[in-house]
Amino acid sequence: MKRRDFFKTMVVGGLVSGTMLQRQAFAGTQTMPWEWVNKQGKTTDVAGTPLQFMPTMKDANPLVDELKKFPRCPYCGMARGHEKWRKTRHLIHYEDDSVDPTCSIHCASLSLALNLDRVPKAIYAADAGSDLEMPPLVEVKNLQYVIDSTKMGTMTRRRKWAFADAAKAKMAAGSTGEPVDFDNALLAAYVDTAEDTIMIRKRRAEKRRKGKM
Repeated sequence: MKRRDFFKTMVVGGLVSGTMLQRQAFAGTQTMPWEWVNKQGKTTDVAGTPLQFMPTMKDANPLVDELKKFPRCPYCGMARGHEKWRKTRHLIHYEDDSVDPTCSIHCASLSLALNLDRVPKAIYAADAGSDLEMPPLVEVKNLQYVIDSTKMGTMTRRRKWAFADAAKAKMAAGSTGEPVDFDNALLAAYVDTAEDTIMIRKRRAEKRRKGKM
């Protein structure tokens, strides 16, 4: 072997060995994200960790006196029982009994995205087809959503209302709406998030500006 090739082999071999040792050392001390989060929650303030986004309200029976206990959406501040938003309200009940009550599937999608290590025990949405003044919450697995880009929704340009009655969902869809299940409605909410966020920020900035005039 030529001397130059010998030294080249030694250098490359040393780099590979060093990299392997670093990986082995890292593997021995690596902490999984959820372990780190749990540790921070026990030893320090939750600010700067995902715990700051996690719901702190716990309730084994969140549907009992739901609006009295959870009157507002924690993500946008809107009143969930208001006549404009009562038909679109959602509620996520996680497996540790923590509750995230939202005004819409838009804000519910934020909760699900931020709470990656929490498994929902149940997800509820208002039955927009109900004849009651205050539409009841129903598990989303028993609902059919109607996505309609020609109508405004809550926190979104594209309406996403849920119906317990398939016939009412079909009627609501008409010629412009599309009936889908919850998973596809949630996907649509994520797809719309960028444009919806820009829209909401502009609207709120304008309202603040007018309030100061």
